[in-house]
Amino acid sequence: MQTILLIDGENIKGKIRSVFKDAGKKRPVWHEYDFQGLLNKVLDGIKIDRKVFYFARIKEHAESKEKSKQLIEEQRQLKSHLEKQGFEVILSGRVRGQFEDGQSGKKILVFKEKGVDVKIAVDMVSLACDKKIKEIILGSSDSDLQPAIKEVRDRKVNCVYLGFEAQPNKGLTFTTNRTILIRNSELFDFEKIQPTLIPNDD
Repeated sequence: MQTILLIDGENIKGKIRSVFKDAGKKRPVWHEYDFQGLLNKVLDGIKIDRKVFYFARIKEHAESKEKSKQLIEEQRQLKSHLEKQGFEVILSGRVRGQFEDGQSGKKILVFKEKGVDVKIAVDMVSLACDKKIKEIILGSSDSDLQPAIKEVRDRKVNCVYLGFEAQPNKGLTFTTNRTILIRNSELFDFEKIQPTLIPNDD
């Protein structure tokens, strides 16, 4: 019986981005971020048999081809980076571009994910029903996953909420068996795989 780590990639990136912004720091370069180091530290002592990141598949948007291509390339680099660190990467659902009202009153193109939470929920329940797992560690703060958590726990599978000390989701804390929170300071420790020790003169 396995322990499996399921992570909503955009959800965790958004949380990290928010913590960095509040600290006055630029967001990390995602294909350089040491996700493996962070999760090994936070989940120290827990033997994890399988580690999965979920992302929505990005499609080129007719109104913003350059931005779409940039996002597609960033996702490709991140996927390769995560796989080298020992994670599975599942692309499910899609990223849709849609126009919304901006602060200046002008329409702005915003890219939003659709379908990732559904895929995670289906996989959680499917794995529990197949009796392949004893524990799920859920790296997502999406309240929509609470029904899936209940179904999983009804099938005697332990469910751990992996959240952030900055605004943890209280609903998930109450719904799961246990909560593990990532400290802000831990996020900063793993900004790069190998921090540059000697400044480059170039």
